[in-house]
Amino acid sequence: MTDSAAAPDPGPAAETGVSRRRLLGTAGAAGATGLVLGAAGGAAAWAGTRTDPAALTTVGSTAVPFHRGDGGRHQAGITDPQQAHGHLVAFDLAPGAGRREAAALMRRWSALAGELMAGRPAADGDTGIALDAGPSSLTVTFGFGRTFFDRTSLVTARPVQLDPLPAFSADALDTKRSEGDLWVQIGADDALVAFHALRALQKAAGEAARVRWQMTGFNRSPGATAKPMTARNLMGQVDGTGNPKPSEPDFAQRVFVPSSADPAWMAGGSYAVFRRIRMLLDDWEKLSLGEQEKVIGRRKSDGAPLTGGTETTEPDLDATGADGKPVVPANAHARISAPEQNGGAAMLRRPFSFHDGIAADGTPDAGLLFVCWQADPLRGFVPVQRKLDRGDALSPFIRHEASGLFAVPGAPAAGEYVGQRLLEG
Repeated sequence: MTDSAAAPDPGPAAETGVSRRRLLGTAGAAGATGLVLGAAGGAAAWAGTRTDPAALTTVGSTAVPFHRGDGGRHQAGITDPQQAHGHLVAFDLAPGAGRREAAALMRRWSALAGELMAGRPAADGDTGIALDAGPSSLTVTFGFGRTFFDRTSLVTARPVQLDPLPAFSADALDTKRSEGDLWVQIGADDALVAFHALRALQKAAGEAARVRWQMTGFNRSPGATAKPMTARNLMGQVDGTGNPKPSEPDFAQRVFVPSSADPAWMAGGSYAVFRRIRMLLDDWEKLSLGEQEKVIGRRKSDGAPLTGGTETTEPDLDATGADGKPVVPANAHARISAPEQNGGAAMLRRPFSFHDGIAADGTPDAGLLFVCWQADPLRGFVPVQRKLDRGDALSPFIRHEASGLFAVPGAPAAGEYVGQRLLEG
């Protein structure tokens, strides 16, 4: 980790023939005149009194294009706004499956993702999980792991950027939940839409590939805050303040592979580093508010640096207090992960939180499904993580339990599938 509404159950309405979409569409108008709770009120009345800034009807209607024929060169799910629900899943090709089977699979998956992201059902055997819902900002993003190139006899086309990540002292990695031949990131603002995509893609894999590991995450729902703001993680910290911004002149250079890429099939793509980071929340929550803020180097209330200002104010790393010590401690997470402290190294962080229940010892199995994007992980993730590994004040409160590195090619044009230039080149 670096410095970085769903509708209510319609209940009785379903029995009176009021569809989910119609219920949501009439909620705002009903709220304007007021509804009386009682025998005839029920869930419809409750929905009508919602005051979220984002109208509920807009949450499901937003669609993100899969094919980027409009000039976009990058797959969806990288620079798009973070969704409320997500799944990360890795597949391994089945024994005996090679380049031909992989190409057929990516062709099927790409066609399916295009339909699902447009809000249409899967062509064959749709499960009906997402019936009545709109696209809900669904994005499906595909990547290739290092071992994919061995299994498809494409080793000569494998980018050097997929060389294994170095070991870090804080790693406690489960190899069964790490890496994989193929990687899929799914995000949506509706949990059923996200699960529908996961299930459809798994079924479409057929005999060509098997799930290696799968993880489910979440973020704050659209409209849950009075105004748009950076998300918080499960430690309660504003997380993602230091992300590079698309408005910055070197944004594309940091995040995306240039058109002159070697290998050429990665032009317009990016490299995704995944880490399952367990947060030791019981230990973290024993700290006072002041101690937590010193660990991070930012105020918990609004994400502003300890040196003052707002969330977007650059921290004054040279500022000292009355005691002569740095206001932002030398080992504060915000200081150590700052690009200026790492030779300009930066990455675009787009994580999901996770909670997988309570462990046998009573501690929550919860934390961050960390995903970061960069043009080259050796110039993005690796130098920053090495610096954090040597003395980040946050390290005692987190544990890296799974890892993955994936090459994510550029978006396909209409009629193409993801990875076509690699698999048919």
